Amino acid sequence: MSVIKLAFIGAGSVEFTRNVTTDLCSYPEFRGGLHFVLYDISAERLAHAERLVRRISAQTGAQATVTTTQDRRTALAGATYVINEVQVGGYTATRADFDIPAKYGLRQTIGDTLGIGGIFRGLRTIPVVVDLARDMNEVCPDAYLLSYSNPMAMLPWAAYEGAGFERVYGLCHSVRDTQAFLTQLVGADPERVRFTTAGFNHQAFVLRFEQDGESLYPRLAEVIASSPELQRRVRVEIYRRFGYFPTESSEHSAEYVPWFMHHDDQIDQFRIFVGDYLERSEENLRELESLERQLAGDEPLELTVENELASQFIHSLETGTERELHVNIRNGGLISSLPDECCVEVPCLIGAGGPKPVSVGALPPQLAALNRTFLNVVELTVRAALDGSRDHVYQAALLDPNTAATLTTAQTVAMCDELLDAHRHLMPPALRG
Repeated sequence: MSVIKLAFIGAGSVEFTRNVTTDLCSYPEFRGGLHFVLYDISAERLAHAERLVRRISAQTGAQATVTTTQDRRTALAGATYVINEVQVGGYTATRADFDIPAKYGLRQTIGDTLGIGGIFRGLRTIPVVVDLARDMNEVCPDAYLLSYSNPMAMLPWAAYEGAGFERVYGLCHSVRDTQAFLTQLVGADPERVRFTTAGFNHQAFVLRFEQDGESLYPRLAEVIASSPELQRRVRVEIYRRFGYFPTESSEHSAEYVPWFMHHDDQIDQFRIFVGDYLERSEENLRELESLERQLAGDEPLELTVENELASQFIHSLETGTERELHVNIRNGGLISSLPDECCVEVPCLIGAGGPKPVSVGALPPQLAALNRTFLNVVELTVRAALDGSRDHVYQAALLDPNTAATLTTAQTVAMCDELLDAHRHLMPPALRG
């Protein structure tokens, strides 16, 4: 097997760098055949990532080559796979995404996918991903871009429309985690359960949930009916009203629709944690500090094989081991009730023959309708970033379900102007005026 060169873009985002490199170093067939190239705009974060990956390689006996650079094209040159894990603006930008809307009375939970937080994270990140894809077209056109960054429904779309690069696959844990949760909840056998899941990233649905050909949805309904605690979750309420279980958490799901965040009684009833992502971000910073202390010592690192999606994707392509993973890619008819050009989350068979996405046909009409309210915001944000249209920024916000349920048109425009100003240095050039 020839050497596999993996370029990590935003390598200072430690969670995915650690998990993917640990997984890959744990495959015996890759021993001595991995070259990790780490790139980050922060020299401090890059040095930290280098120490981490070198320790992982040594501790696992992987004999991997590890190099670093702050020149992105150098990192990409000759790469087989590119792992995108950038978070443009970091915690400071995320804090502004929450604090400025809060002044207008707009509540958010996560703010990385839809809503005002998702829109402005998209506007910050799309130019970076488009430039990355353009570089890949020139220096590693046959590489796969495996992207963990949010907002995931926007970024692959922007890469193939803004740069003409289509070998991009968005990867997210939500489908896998939901499948495991549902299987355990109904007491099914993981080896015998079969799922079909499709939609948008963070707003996909379990279309088929079976064991030995028998639907497990009736059993799920019984479990929920007997559990007052489960009934106090947003994703369960969406399942009850729309007939299919969402793949994303209640915290995410609450801010994609107009029914929960604006109402105090709904926040209490469904135990919605306003500002959840800020606490998670602060915890991530504490974990980074803890890891830095570990790296400064001589004790072995606590390494766990996480079976990250990127690791499994790479292993399947390189060894021919067949797996079904869920990926985010250009629709092109995979979901017939959604536009061809959008980015959808669907099953994908991966093996020696390459990635083969699975067509799932039309969604149930109520799910397609709900997805289209999500799509409105995603499409206008992508257009705003690619075309430099301030009006499209306003329109994306005006059509966002949570924002529209809370603010007037004038308030929405004023809030967008304030956010555009706060993030001016990170915006597409045409939106900096």
